[in-house]
Amino acid sequence: MVTGRSAGLGALAFALLLAAYFGILTLVSGWAFAWQQFVQYGYFVVPLGAGFGLQVALYAELRRRVLGSGGSGTVIAASGTTSTAAMISCCAHYLVNIAPVLGATGLVTIVAQYQVEFFWAGLAFNAAGIAYIAHQLVKASREHAQCAHV
Repeated sequence: MVTGRSAGLGALAFALLLAAYFGILTLVSGWAFAWQQFVQYGYFVVPLGAGFGLQVALYAELRRRVLGSGGSGTVIAASGTTSTAAMISCCAHYLVNIAPVLGATGLVTIVAQYQVEFFWAGLAFNAAGIAYIAHQLVKASREHAQCAHV
């Protein structure tokens, strides 16, 4: 269903999302903490990144087949933002040290308290995005097949 180029773009998106995860956590709390959080929450982080990568691959394939038709970009943006926010939420409680300067202590506390729920929300957005884009890809493929036989 997905060509090599589209799969490559999906793999790149997955790698970039993981790089953002490790980069932000390392900047906030250091490499040892980032790795410890990955070990603790990797069963959420990897599926979030993989789901985002799959959405990018499906979307790239859809654009390739339909050339320029693109309402699904919004779905990818929303899901990608949710995935990134969910992955970053696992370190948010460590931002309390600098949050008073930013005036966001209450927000950081809430995010830290509900980090697992944010992971689940990110996974739900991923699943919805994958289902939507896959449906659009199947629909476009059927329409293309009908046009080819006419």
